[in-house]
Amino acid sequence: MPIVIEENPGPEVRALIDRGLDAFNDTKAGPAAKRELWVISRGGDEGGTQGGLRGHTYYGWLFIDWLWVSPAARGEGIGAKLLAAAEAEARRRGCIGAYVDTFSFQAPEFYTRRGYEEFGRIEDFPPGHACVWLKKTFEAPPAAAS
Repeated sequence: MPIVIEENPGPEVRALIDRGLDAFNDTKAGPAAKRELWVISRGGDEGGTQGGLRGHTYYGWLFIDWLWVSPAARGEGIGAKLLAAAEAEARRRGCIGAYVDTFSFQAPEFYTRRGYEEFGRIEDFPPGHACVWLKKTFEAPPAAAS
């Protein structure tokens, strides 16, 4: 059976592999219940997009794919508001925590200031920097009074 390298295998092949992996994972961990999560900041003088967070919730966790704030809007707390809104929605979806990877020149301190802790690092990725993995476990909501 030949093995080939492909940069763009096409949507049918991608979907087949995705479904196959999902089916295997479901037999071991149950359904992932994967859902996209987008949090967008709109406003400013022109009413345009000032920032956004893209993530996914699955297996009870939020993964933050990326968080971006436009250069003109940085320093106004938009990133913190985007993250807080994503965490609140993740909790609403039943998640117990969130995780993210970021480069050392991007935002690890942003996340640690908000309660995330480093749990992994790859040095020299990219060369001269590091890829940093961080996570935050959400506090359980207070128990209802009897």
